[in-house]
Amino acid sequence: MNNNLKNSPSNNSPSNNSSGPDRPWLIRTYSGHTSPEASNALYRTNLEKGQTGLSVAFDLPTQTGLDPDHPLSLGEVGKVGVPISHLGDMEKLFDAIPLEKMNTSMTANATAPWLLALYIAAAKKQGADISKLTGTVQNDIVKEYLSRGTYIFPPDASLNLEADVISYTAREIPKWNPVNICSYHLQEAGAEPVDEIAFTLANAITVLERVKKRGGISDADFPAIVGRISFFLNAGIRFVTELCKVRAFAEMWDEICLEHFGITDEKKRRFRYGVQVNSLGLTEEQPENNTHRILIEMLSVVLSKNARARAVQLPAWNEALGLPRPWDQQWSMRMQQIMAYETDLLEYGDIFDGSRVIDKKVEELKSAALGEMAKIEKLGGVMKALQAGYMKQKLVEANARRINAIENGDNVVVGVNKFTSHEPSPLVAGDETFFTPDEKAEKEVIKNINAWRAGRDDKAVESALAQLEQAARDGENIMEPSINAAMAGVTTGEWGGVLRKVFGEYRAPTGLSGAHAPGDGLVNAKLAVRDAEKRLGARPRLLVAKPGLDGHSNGAEQVALMARDAGFEVIFEGIRQTPDEIANAAMQEGVHAIGLSVLSGSHMVLVRDVIKKLKSLKADDIPIVVGGIIPTSDHEALLKMGVSHIFTPKDYRLDVVLSEIADTLKK
Repeated sequence: MNNNLKNSPSNNSPSNNSSGPDRPWLIRTYSGHTSPEASNALYRTNLEKGQTGLSVAFDLPTQTGLDPDHPLSLGEVGKVGVPISHLGDMEKLFDAIPLEKMNTSMTANATAPWLLALYIAAAKKQGADISKLTGTVQNDIVKEYLSRGTYIFPPDASLNLEADVISYTAREIPKWNPVNICSYHLQEAGAEPVDEIAFTLANAITVLERVKKRGGISDADFPAIVGRISFFLNAGIRFVTELCKVRAFAEMWDEICLEHFGITDEKKRRFRYGVQVNSLGLTEEQPENNTHRILIEMLSVVLSKNARARAVQLPAWNEALGLPRPWDQQWSMRMQQIMAYETDLLEYGDIFDGSRVIDKKVEELKSAALGEMAKIEKLGGVMKALQAGYMKQKLVEANARRINAIENGDNVVVGVNKFTSHEPSPLVAGDETFFTPDEKAEKEVIKNINAWRAGRDDKAVESALAQLEQAARDGENIMEPSINAAMAGVTTGEWGGVLRKVFGEYRAPTGLSGAHAPGDGLVNAKLAVRDAEKRLGARPRLLVAKPGLDGHSNGAEQVALMARDAGFEVIFEGIRQTPDEIANAAMQEGVHAIGLSVLSGSHMVLVRDVIKKLKSLKADDIPIVVGGIIPTSDHEALLKMGVSHIFTPKDYRLDVVLSEIADTLKK
């Protein structure tokens, strides 16, 4: 076992805990919705309930550098987070919340420099000393290309922006965590523990090396930057393996810091991480079981003192049904509070030290992860492995194995493929079992930004944008020009527009070209596709599309992969397509069916607009199937629009799903 993890003086044993129990981790709830005002009210309520830090969810237009009135923003405003279009919005978001005293985590990546700039500007408007700000900005672009999809710019430019945030905060906001290197989203995309560890640590090395290459940081200051690197992990249901995974992470990071970067200060080599437990495993069937899953998953990141999370946020039990309500989030928060304040967990040292079983599993994970990191290095490093599609393909294949194991029963999911007989749940009785965004809110947000534009100093905005563009072209650190732009009244879309102009945009590999589904679990689908081919007189062509800004493409990728292996000719171009682009592609490719995947809650608007465009092209006879987090209350309306089939997380057997699509083509 690594000596730092086992013998670190910060890791108290029962005998040296005489000063009292350890402090609890930061208790957070990932939240934001509708508008800055509504989100502010939610934050203040959660803080009153005992939440000890904020975790801000931004909506998709904000995360992808677009204003709410951009065509791609249609239907997405305020759905999966709060819309922040300018400094006024950021001020409203944190109204009556003193930023100098608050620990705030912000999930922003491609737009991390901009949203941090807005946060700093809002803090300055409050009169805060920005050197005292504490918190985290996610700022991890590699995992966006692999799993989450809110990237904008090409990899090299994006990595420079990531480094800019790190260098700036090291100088100006020394208590701020400028990056959360994420394995969370890799697991959500199907990654197994070894790849989680390997991809994440290889990413962290790449980021730090870019910081050094970018310049502006002395050798003497570099250890402090390493000490501010933080991570954001996932924790799945196999909690013993997950606990060992975290301990492996901690040991390997200590070794990397010491051996690769020469960091001799033990404190700066510590593996500092926050966590949200697994959302991928939450089920639509018997959703009350999700409460137990969430609690068990939390154990792996709080039980082991030497590898305990510094901040924990838990999903809500009903996230496979729709957006959680404040009460649902409170229920998850109470799990953390009971664990931290009612149990004796924090009174003891690490209860797993000395376990031969744990030590053996940790060593197995470390050895395998080192082997995978060597493969990535042989390919030329993370950025080349990313652009070649190697890393994405591994995730797609791992997710296919996961789905196959559930379908054939090797991986038991209670209430889904075993123990399916159950009593009706009172938790899902009635109409209000999850949060439904106000559809009128989008119009109010657009009205707000129009008023903002009308009331600002246009010359100051033009000057700030010109300075921003020049800094980007000259390769200078983007943070100061971004803060100046925020203070001048620049909007999120304008900031993103300037950098799109300078750097261009990027479309990441889908990972499908070399990927293959495991086993032969598509027997019925293959027969149905053959029958459809006889009926059509041609091989069935299926367009799989992701309308809008939803970048979570894992489900769409699996449908595309399995459909191809079942015999469909599949057209899949990745994420972020407008309804017009989808309809035009359907016509140009001569497809026989269209599959739309929407997970952001924007399905009603986006599906409506795809069908409307198809009608204008006289192609509304092409069957449309829709999949995603789609409440049953919306099914009737979608079917009336002309949707042939609706698939939700409960439809996990892709053999059946693809058979139904193929059967539709025969009619």
